[in-house]
Amino acid sequence: MNKHSLLLAGALLLSTTSVSAVEVAGIDVAETMTSQEQVLQLNGAGVRSKFFMDLYVGSLYTVSQTEQAAMVLDGEQIAAIRLNITSGMITSEKMTEAMHDGFERATDGDTSAIAESITSFIATFAEPIKEGDQFTLVSVPGTGIVSYKNGQQLSVTSGEDFRKAVLAIWLGDNPTDKGLKKEMLKG
Repeated sequence: MNKHSLLLAGALLLSTTSVSAVEVAGIDVAETMTSQEQVLQLNGAGVRSKFFMDLYVGSLYTVSQTEQAAMVLDGEQIAAIRLNITSGMITSEKMTEAMHDGFERATDGDTSAIAESITSFIATFAEPIKEGDQFTLVSVPGTGIVSYKNGQQLSVTSGEDFRKAVLAIWLGDNPTDKGLKKEMLKG
């Protein structure tokens, strides 16, 4: 899939309306994301907490329900991770730091192969972040990650290894939050 197709796929994916929603920590989480090409179903959602504070609601959307992280990481279908910011404690600087930490965990400390992609991707979080913001990271196997903030496309970051590393921040063997991973993989 070329970069133009990736942009179109991402745009179509986010030009969605939700049919219904489930509530997680006061956030309405859409049960589906529908595009002209595919319907992604809510696979699971949970709360990212740190030091007893809720930071964001993380949701995983997949084409077909799964309880296996490998099906998302190594699968051949589009998936999306959505982060709904629930705390004013999240700033651009803190999110950037958290993403760097996440990449370190996801790659067992060796980010050298994807360092350039990480730098490009981190720009997604450069603008001020406030409670109520929503980030959507669309994973396109074989291509990369399309990043959105509040429905507006911010970036396209190419690379299969990079795509897997982004997903591994939440779904890998050493995730940012094991409880959130479990909730996202409820299937």
